[in-house]
Amino acid sequence: MKKTFQLHVEGKHPERLLEAIKHEIRKYLKRERRRDLPEGADFWDFDCKFGLTEATADVVHLANLITCIDNAAKEQAQQFYVEILAKHGVRAKRPAGEALEYQERHALDGLDDHNND
Repeated sequence: MKKTFQLHVEGKHPERLLEAIKHEIRKYLKRERRRDLPEGADFWDFDCKFGLTEATADVVHLANLITCIDNAAKEQAQQFYVEILAKHGVRAKRPAGEALEYQERHALDGLDDHNND
């Protein structure tokens, strides 16, 4: 998806337009995640860019995309550009020492379900 969204369209309420844009982006992500994965892939990953124009678009993490859209709306931007490209990803296994350290850290925080008995 490579698209420039207008935030101010005559005759449409800006807040509803903003929610419709977010809905369209989430719908696109859902549709892409439903596609069949190629052999050897574990999940769909996304490369994202965001900017007020296509020329000024910077790479952003997918988790921060909606926040960037909200910030553009707060700053009264007239438009913004979003680019989302799907790619397949393969999960990397954690080294054994790192996995153990992760479990110990969460057990100390009381977040490990096995220690809450």
